[in-house]
Amino acid sequence: MSNLKVLYEDNHIIAVVKPACVLTQGDGSGEKNLIDIVKDYLKEKYKKPGNVFLGLVHRLDKPVQGIVLFGKTSKGAARLSEQFRNHTIQKTYHAIVLGKVKEKKGELKEKINKISFFAEGFTKKSDEELLHEIKKATKTRTAELSWELVKSNDKYSLLKVLPKTGRFHQIRVQMSEMGHPILGDIKYGKSQKALPDKSIALAATGIEFETATENKIIKLEIPLPKEWGAYLSTGQGLD
Repeated sequence: MSNLKVLYEDNHIIAVVKPACVLTQGDGSGEKNLIDIVKDYLKEKYKKPGNVFLGLVHRLDKPVQGIVLFGKTSKGAARLSEQFRNHTIQKTYHAIVLGKVKEKKGELKEKINKISFFAEGFTKKSDEELLHEIKKATKTRTAELSWELVKSNDKYSLLKVLPKTGRFHQIRVQMSEMGHPILGDIKYGKSQKALPDKSIALAATGIEFETATENKIIKLEIPLPKEWGAYLSTGQGLD
């Protein structure tokens, strides 16, 4: 909890950095997860004796690091969820992919039939609502993103990725199908080895959203992971 990086906090919303290889939410295994860490932080900071509300509105895969938003109140969670549904929240990712990407930028738009129930932002759903989501998951949906080449060498490329939709494993799948799977992602780039810490070289480095009450635009950014520098330069980090 002492290592939790809080990027932004008001009465309704909190933004933190999820380390790689930490679950966003518990999966029943008892493994440490971000929700519990943030709840402990809020409980200690505000001296709350009972349970702490924290609304999950989106998530990052376990091996991915970066910015995650939570609602501290039901109003905050609802406002964020609405923004995710309406695609008004702008997310920025950076990724190291295998190979030298020749183009400077591009767009990917594909039809898929699997979505994440979390990607469209929700806090709690009834059984009926979840069934409705499952039915939606069987329908063909569009996965769309744009990317820009930041730098590359003969082995790896650093890309800035701007997703326009929030589908399940979207960036990981689309990078792989482009012929440049994300470094360390053995699920979608099975010919490569896992990274030592089991992470993948994908980070949610920026997010822009509107506050719950003042209609104020908040723009957050974090630097690239320092350990990425070794893959794209000799003796120098990425800047």
